[in-house]
Amino acid sequence: MSTRPRRRTSTRRRRVVRTVLTTLVALALVAAGLGGVVVWQNSYDLREETVTVRHGGRTLHGVLALPEEGEGPFPLVVFVHGDGPVDATHDGFYRPMWESFARVGYASLSWSKPGVAGAPGDWLDQTMEDRAREAVDAIAWARQRPDVDADRIGLWGASQAGWVLPGIAARDGRIRFAVAVSPAVNWHRQGRYHLLAELRRDGASDAEVAAALRRRETVLELLERGAGHAEYVRAVGDPQGMTAARWRFVSRNHTADATAGLPALRGIPVLLVLAGHDVNVDTAETESAYRRLLPAPHLRVAHYPDATHALLRHEVETDPLRLTLTALCAPRSLFAAGFLSDQRRFLADVDTYG
Repeated sequence: MSTRPRRRTSTRRRRVVRTVLTTLVALALVAAGLGGVVVWQNSYDLREETVTVRHGGRTLHGVLALPEEGEGPFPLVVFVHGDGPVDATHDGFYRPMWESFARVGYASLSWSKPGVAGAPGDWLDQTMEDRAREAVDAIAWARQRPDVDADRIGLWGASQAGWVLPGIAARDGRIRFAVAVSPAVNWHRQGRYHLLAELRRDGASDAEVAAALRRRETVLELLERGAGHAEYVRAVGDPQGMTAARWRFVSRNHTADATAGLPALRGIPVLLVLAGHDVNVDTAETESAYRRLLPAPHLRVAHYPDATHALLRHEVETDPLRLTLTALCAPRSLFAAGFLSDQRRFLADVDTYG
């Protein structure tokens, strides 16, 4: 039997093997390069210190992010989270801001919500007043540190923190400034706005909108008379993620309204940050309330037409693959143009305001 066909077959196999190996090597080099980019892009010019805050009978698991150089004392930004089970770094989301603030000499302090990332307690057991007292305790702890400037401590808060920031300022008359990012004003009106905005976004029919509003009215009636979770489930059917713990949290907090507390921020520089694609918060109502209750020159308002509620770029947040790749390879680019630099300028100029 002739061996020529076998030689041709063997040659083809070697070529295939060489091609596969070359491809694998190329992919490995690309992966290594991308890995290097990911590591580089997720490295920040910061010194992060894991801290345990014990004050006022509370134990908080936090992170103190300091500028890369210097011993201080540094002015401090205290982070107040929005809704949900948020850890101290917000899954890394805060780090680009910490780095940006550090570039103008500011440290940042944040802590995991109770029950998150091993922290004691349960954030769903908290009221907005509880959260304000918790922050006041953390600030008192920070003032004892030699690397913190006790007279230059301010607040940064997002979304649900709109109900917490005024309470902190009311309890601590030494708060130096506040940055309010997409803050809510009234729990009930914010909830209605959010519901309708999501229905419009999803193309709901008139009948679907009407049904959702009827369901909402039933929920409000249950909250007003203090109904338990079992009655809630009987009344609305599918709880749609409203667990018993979440129902208790909502029952404790649904009357929250920032208008009575906002005057506590008068007389200090306040940066109000609003997004053009916010389906969670009625930014027009928020801006109106802040302008009415916090008159110039201390209030400054920054609009980001291309931003979502989280101040991410709209075209990035609405594309899951692009969002993942940007978070991995260019996390500083997640945010709307100007968001990081505008906050940095605000902090650099705090001492010159009004």
